[in-house]
Amino acid sequence: MSAWRKLPTAINVNYGIRSAGWFWAFGAVALLVLVLSLMPTVPHMPTTGWDKSNHLLAFAVLAWLGCQAFPQRTATVLLGLLAYGALIEVLQSFTPYRFADWNDVWADGLGLLAGWLLKRLQQGWTDHAHRHAAND
Repeated sequence: MSAWRKLPTAINVNYGIRSAGWFWAFGAVALLVLVLSLMPTVPHMPTTGWDKSNHLLAFAVLAWLGCQAFPQRTATVLLGLLAYGALIEVLQSFTPYRFADWNDVWADGLGLLAGWLLKRLQQGWTDHAHRHAAND
């Protein structure tokens, strides 16, 4: 088997450029969430105004992007992202300017649920549009 076939399908060109775009967007947002979670708070840091809603929004976006990038691995993506949220809390406990709050993991989980539900709604709309177009 060639080395190229061993790469994840999201970055395999045989899978498609669009899927690769979702893969890179997912990775970029995951990295951005990590950086924002571990850096010292600054006055002009992007925020929703409430820490828990920041977590919910970030992980909703990550869940939606992850489901786009890896549509056949939804459960793995969501469980991995929940573990990622817990890892961020552990890493925050080692910084002098952040602290671990395990309630944040609950907010992450709610965000994952919201992102997954959004993806399911999107899929339902897309499927409905395709069925409707096929009947015309």
